[in-house]
Amino acid sequence: MALQGYESSYYASTANNKADFATLQGEVHSDVCIIGAGYTGLSAALHLAQKGYSVSIVEAKKVGWGASGRNGGQVSMDHNMDHSELVKKVGVDGANALWDMSVESVDLVKDLIKVHNIDCDLKPGVLHVAAKRGHNQHMLDSVKYKKEVLNYDAIRHVSEEEVQAMLGTDKYFAGELLTDAAHLHPLNYALGLAAACVKAGVTIYEDSRVIDYNGGSDAKVQTQLGVVKAKYVLLACNGYLDKLEPKIAKKIMPINCFVLATEPLSEELCRKINRDDVAVADSRSVINYFRLSADNRLLWGGGENYSNKFPTDIGGFVKKYLLQYYPELKEVKIDHGWGGTLAITMNRMPYFDRLEENVFVAQGYSGHGVALATLGGKLMAEALSGSAEKFDIFSSVPTPTFPGGTLLRRPGMVAGMLYYALRDRLF
Repeated sequence: MALQGYESSYYASTANNKADFATLQGEVHSDVCIIGAGYTGLSAALHLAQKGYSVSIVEAKKVGWGASGRNGGQVSMDHNMDHSELVKKVGVDGANALWDMSVESVDLVKDLIKVHNIDCDLKPGVLHVAAKRGHNQHMLDSVKYKKEVLNYDAIRHVSEEEVQAMLGTDKYFAGELLTDAAHLHPLNYALGLAAACVKAGVTIYEDSRVIDYNGGSDAKVQTQLGVVKAKYVLLACNGYLDKLEPKIAKKIMPINCFVLATEPLSEELCRKINRDDVAVADSRSVINYFRLSADNRLLWGGGENYSNKFPTDIGGFVKKYLLQYYPELKEVKIDHGWGGTLAITMNRMPYFDRLEENVFVAQGYSGHGVALATLGGKLMAEALSGSAEKFDIFSSVPTPTFPGGTLLRRPGMVAGMLYYALRDRLF
């Protein structure tokens, strides 16, 4: 039975039991108030509680209701901006630290799952594949760079022949296999973090949309029915920030991504289309990504839009992308189709900032949210408690404002993505 209060999805229909959290009413006091109960907020709360802070989380919907409970489930290192480009932005030491922290983010997710005994179908391996033969050299160069420049060995180049054997299609070419990366059930991971938070003493309020907040000496977070007075405020809203904080809203662009889940497939078919049970992401600008669930369903993500509405038939919308690569699945039933909203930045790097002495933000993970949002929460906790070195490295990466701010970012993004979609088809 699907969890109550969540959008319909495969994840909601296979979610573990969760605690029900009260709506915030009246006035409460905490050392820290966190706005948002996704990975960022939950990780920050857990790490702060373990440091002895009293923490309240206020969430507009339910724990993991947004992108944290609806994403592709990939837990991978690296950033969307190449290391060589980061060197130009923050220097060699800063770029190396960012790479190391991306590796740390994956280890952190695994450690939290192990320490807190989170049941979330964790599996190893993420395979990045070339969607066109012309992308093969980039895959080879990427593996070589990580091995020789970054001294990272948990990766190997996969030839065109092997990729096609692994994935049962001649539509994908060479690839890089990140053997220490992983994939999981994202909603159950979020619910497990929430349970760990509660055990550590965190108070979570659901159905408590924040309508206003302020920092400073009289910091407080206001909902329709209550208020949290705190020493610190953390903004962990990501794609659901809306108009709460205009200064940071113009740094991100909410976009909608879509996923389907097939009916359970035979073991033979599963091994044909994903021999080694890894998560896969291709090299298209508008990427396809897929993996197998614990009960042998194909979970396929494809397509995106930038409007306030989702397609009427999400399963059908996504299936057209799936059939480009696996036409033999034409008659396979689609049991679930759902969408979610994430936040991207202009340069596709996370945006970390300290807006006031006691107000922190981490957002804009641009598709790397499972690992980097978990790390982002931890880094906010460290910065708040006086150890800001790692947080400051992320915040030193320049985050451009979308041209025209929030007013023009959507038409600008649509024009840009139409261009990249055309490139996907032509080059």
